Amino acid sequence: MDGSTTPVQLRLTCRSPACWRVTFDNPPINVMGPETVRQFQHIIGTIESDPDVKVVVFDSAVDGYFLNHSDFTAKLEDLTGMAPGPTGLPPWPDFLARLTRAPVVSIALIRGRATGNGSEITLACDMAFASREKAIISQWEVGVGMVAGGGPMARLPHLIGRNRALEVLLSSDDIRGEQAEAYGYVNRALPDAELDDYVDALATRIARFDKWAIGETKRLVNASLPADVELGAGWDACINSLGRPAAQQGIKALIAEGFHKPGDIEERLGFHLGQLPPR
Repeated sequence: MDGSTTPVQLRLTCRSPACWRVTFDNPPINVMGPETVRQFQHIIGTIESDPDVKVVVFDSAVDGYFLNHSDFTAKLEDLTGMAPGPTGLPPWPDFLARLTRAPVVSIALIRGRATGNGSEITLACDMAFASREKAIISQWEVGVGMVAGGGPMARLPHLIGRNRALEVLLSSDDIRGEQAEAYGYVNRALPDAELDDYVDALATRIARFDKWAIGETKRLVNASLPADVELGAGWDACINSLGRPAAQQGIKALIAEGFHKPGDIEERLGFHLGQLPPR
């Protein structure tokens, strides 16, 4: 990731050899395009190959947005044309699967919108902590006629139960931090003023422990996870759904109202999805 030629959308900071921070920084609203996916691939390779890192915290530098939905102004073939990752999955679900398996602790620090991709990385992380006042989590795709591509259909039922997973996915509505905590979507929703200190203290504490013990414990807990094939099936369904007239009409209707730009559509996406014409 050469910052002189390509904007760096993911900033990696080594706070110590054992404790790293990955910061999403793609203003104005942290959408995720093909270049973001390439940078995620670079990041996971760096995490996997480092012998000292034990904890990685994911956060955002963009006010109001943790990690947002995909960039629908980008060329789809720029994403679908990428080579599969080491798991055999396309690059985005490959990153998510590898993050969950990596012998390090991954923590999502959610302040602002975690929409679509932001929810999916939250589900891939080992722990998630949200701002009670500022976090909004959303799997928005069904509301626009799509299927989500980053594995929430596989992961959410294991985390919050089948019925609540269906509520989250099929309502496509915004979930605030406190409700996310009540459902078990995140570990805790904390007052915004306390969020950073809490996550920093937890990350620092875990980073003091033995890496082998961390990785072995995580490996054994991971036995309860869905198989990679389930993530791949979700990705295939997502790409197929993008070509459907209902999805094309829904996305075009949102863009006409201001989707992809700072403003009310992005800030209250759940509300505006409910106002789209029936399809």
